[in-house]
Amino acid sequence: MDELWRGLKQRKLVQWAIAYVAFAFALLQGVDIVAQRFAWPDQIERVLILALAVGFFVAIVLAWYHGERGAQKFSGAEIMILALLLSIGGGLLWRFAPTQAPAATVTAVANAAPPASVMEKQPDLLAAVAANIPEKSVAVLPFVNDSGAKDEQFFSDGLSQDLITALSQFAGLKVINRDSAFQFRDSRDSIKLIAQKLGVAHLLEGTVQRGGDEVRITATLVNAADGSILWSQRYDRPYKDLFALQDTITQAVAGALKAKLLTAPGAVVQSDRPPGGNLDAYMAYQRGVAYYALGTEAADHKAGEAFSEAIRLDPRYAAAHAQLSGTWNSLASQFLGGAQSAQANAKARAAVNTALKLDPDSALAHGINSRLLLAADRNWTGAEAEARRALQLAPNDGPAKFHLSTILAILGQTQQAADLTRQALQTDPRNANWYGWLVVYLTAQGRLDEAAQASNTAIALQPGAVANHEQLAIIEILRGEPKAALATAQQEPSGVWHDIAITLALQVGPDRAKADAALLALIDKDADLAPYQIAQVYALRRDPDAMFKWLEHARSVRDPGVSYLLFDPLILRYQHDPRFAAFCKKIGLPTTTDAVAMK
Repeated sequence: MDELWRGLKQRKLVQWAIAYVAFAFALLQGVDIVAQRFAWPDQIERVLILALAVGFFVAIVLAWYHGERGAQKFSGAEIMILALLLSIGGGLLWRFAPTQAPAATVTAVANAAPPASVMEKQPDLLAAVAANIPEKSVAVLPFVNDSGAKDEQFFSDGLSQDLITALSQFAGLKVINRDSAFQFRDSRDSIKLIAQKLGVAHLLEGTVQRGGDEVRITATLVNAADGSILWSQRYDRPYKDLFALQDTITQAVAGALKAKLLTAPGAVVQSDRPPGGNLDAYMAYQRGVAYYALGTEAADHKAGEAFSEAIRLDPRYAAAHAQLSGTWNSLASQFLGGAQSAQANAKARAAVNTALKLDPDSALAHGINSRLLLAADRNWTGAEAEARRALQLAPNDGPAKFHLSTILAILGQTQQAADLTRQALQTDPRNANWYGWLVVYLTAQGRLDEAAQASNTAIALQPGAVANHEQLAIIEILRGEPKAALATAQQEPSGVWHDIAITLALQVGPDRAKADAALLALIDKDADLAPYQIAQVYALRRDPDAMFKWLEHARSVRDPGVSYLLFDPLILRYQHDPRFAAFCKKIGLPTTTDAVAMK
């Protein structure tokens, strides 16, 4: 052991090792500072670290060799050899070592281009989003909750949502909706890749820390193309100044993007803040929004309790009354039945009427009233008027555009419905549900290739979602491809929509026994759950008597499918049958449509 130690000292390996580590550390610190200033990709630093790691062992070998010779000087040739070994070793490690994309922060790989394979795998519609990015565009990523308490997440999310709402009031500024932007919470994608997926030129991100009577917020606006910071600020303010602080951040971001407030006729600045400025009411409201977004029956009940608490703290809180109405309507439509559903809708009407009385210019209240008129009353024209009023008040609101598109489709205006849905998707480009409805409207117009493209996009965004493959199977049926229709239907996730898709596809295939058996099984299992879809099956079988019988049953059990009547190519096969006009009149629909019927 002593002999080994003497050998190490003789060859000065310890000194070499210490000197090399010190040199490497200093070099990395310097490169890190320069990299942040010039937004270099992290790959540069990773290559340097790996090369220095290889170089350490090379340096030790050379130290031993020179120590053996009793010399501590390098020749020019040896320096070249060392550099070559560093390059080869670092390159090999870089080539074969596993890597992972860094977190999306201000200092992340801001200007690193996404791997070509990532973009190539995206459906055409998503690739189009990345290719058409306006300069005046921004996505607010969910601010990071630095408070240390998970139950404070709604607070940081509420701040992010408030900034989205406020920035959406500016003319000519594309602002991404919450549903798409919040998909990148804790994402490890680079800033440039996130921005491309959302179709924006800028990202706003930050952190929120709330402690007692103080709140600390950091916010940074980044140019995604090169990673440069357009604006950044840290605020330490009293919690009571939260609303003023939100306004300060909004104005700073809008100023950096050179955006001006909306001047469209009829537009009114929207806000979800309590009129009295009660922060406890605002926090209760944000809890309600967070619960409602979960979409379960239990979460809807918790959301209702939170909105009720906000109203108790500020009875004139119009947005809370409107959201409470939406919660009751959601419970009535999705989770309750019979008398309970009727009672829930009665509470929804009372709440939204109060909201409209308190704030007649609330786009949120008009939009929720439209949904209530649609779902509870089937008052199509009343729902359309309220949806148009909501969009007039908030012309940049993506959800308002999408909701109006659904009503226009119900009224047989599928071209306008598709156009509005495309506009809505500009601000929510990763909303799989909206792409799914775009599929329906394009199918209704006979634009089957475009519909299939939109369907593939919806499936790529949400592979496990129901009804996407069912709709794609209908496209194959309309194309006259029974084998492709059945193969597509078999990809539908198990459940009622899988059974519907298989049953529809079998009707156009050669095996009549299987087609008959599938229909009987569907009737046996889901006569009250899917009567409208059973009517579609009979339309495919060219049996109008049975089709109208099942449409009547769908009406009697309040199947929402009857609202598809004027944009359903299968049912429209019998639009000139006198019974079709009679049924439309019975449910309050017009008889005209721009949709194309199946031949």
